Amino acid sequence: MSGLPRLSGRAVAKAFGRDGWQLVRQKGSHMILVKDGSWVTLSVPDHREVAPGTLRSLIRASGLTPEAFLARLKK
Repeated sequence: MSGLPRLSGRAVAKAFGRDGWQLVRQKGSHMILVKDGSWVTLSVPDHREVAPGTLRSLIRASGLTPEAFLARLKK
C-alpha cells in the first residue's frame, strides 16, 4: 500500500464518523470522538492538514487498518 493521503482534520473526523465514531466536543483545535463500546477516545486535530504520523496513530487507535480507513474515506 502506498502512503496515506494528506487530509484535513474535518475529513478525517468524517471518515471516522462513517465507522460509528461521534463528535462529543471540541476543545480549541482538537475534535474529541468517541464510539459506543470502545474505551478509546480519538483527539483529531482540526487543522488544514493532519500530519501523516498523527493520522496513522489515530487509525491504529481506532482499531481500523489503513485499508479499512481508506474505504470509509471513499464512501
